[in-house]
Amino acid sequence: MARVYREADIGDEITTKRVAILGYGSQGHAHALNLKDSGCEVAVGLYEGSKSWPKAEQEGLQVMTIADATRWADVVMMLLPDEKQAAVFKAEVEPNLSEGMLMLFAHGFNIHFNQILVPPDVDLGLVAPKGPGHVLRSLYVEGKGMPSLFAIENDASGQARDVILSYARAIGSGRAGIIETTFAEETETDLFGEQAVLCGGLSALLTAGFETLVEAGYQPELAYYECVNELKLIVDLIYEGGLAQMRYSISNTAEYGDYTAGPKIVDDGVKERMRGILADIQSGKFAREWVLENQAGAASFLAMRRREAEGHVSRVGEQLRELAAEGAEETTSAPSEGAL
Repeated sequence: MARVYREADIGDEITTKRVAILGYGSQGHAHALNLKDSGCEVAVGLYEGSKSWPKAEQEGLQVMTIADATRWADVVMMLLPDEKQAAVFKAEVEPNLSEGMLMLFAHGFNIHFNQILVPPDVDLGLVAPKGPGHVLRSLYVEGKGMPSLFAIENDASGQARDVILSYARAIGSGRAGIIETTFAEETETDLFGEQAVLCGGLSALLTAGFETLVEAGYQPELAYYECVNELKLIVDLIYEGGLAQMRYSISNTAEYGDYTAGPKIVDDGVKERMRGILADIQSGKFAREWVLENQAGAASFLAMRRREAEGHVSRVGEQLRELAAEGAEETTSAPSEGAL
């Protein structure tokens, strides 16, 4: 059983450091605001003209260029998109790093696959919250926390562990639990989970279920509700209490179908193909494909995005959400009995 670090196990070293958050997207805004609310001195690093610049200032944060923020900081957290990090690091971050600083990442992709090489006199670590940034922020505001992973790749100063754990605590993860990993383990398991289960596998399963019903002559709206829309209800139950809680909450008929049909859909052949996906991740094949895709302008990626957005399941879902929104507006705007 891995050791789980809690708030009581961790100090407040990060509050003595100046922390630069590079990027102000989903993760960036959450890290910056949580750190600020935990008593840290924070600056956000952005390119000049960024639409996020005034947004971050309105939230009470000081904003600088990426180069200036790096020079100002003791700790730098890279929260730009994976595909943009290497070029920005080379041009604006690396020239402004100095001995004894701590360079942090929230995902190990660019370090593990050697797209970024941090100087050996700079501490290098990972703090990876296990969920979207907007949820990280909302949990913190509610007095709760999101679990995080942490890793230490280089400890030139001898203080990296304490500062990294303190950073994870300051974004709220000490409330939920912090577990040690490595850059390799975090990167490979994260990519596998996204591709085989959470995003790639799930999207394909939902689409296949929807198309199977529609092709059999059932109404697309019903197919969408049954195979896509109800997923949230099931996922919420799993989040609350695991598979056992979900199975306890559904009907006996549904539970029986779970046991009998599930292994026919996700069989040994699926697991074998999952092993192939994992092998491509471990060997660096996927990373090379993604790096080359971005170097070529991401034309294939953007074409896939457009094609999926225009697919039948996406169009039906959009129509149903519009109808639901119209219904909600009518309910809100309708006069109450007392007003008649």
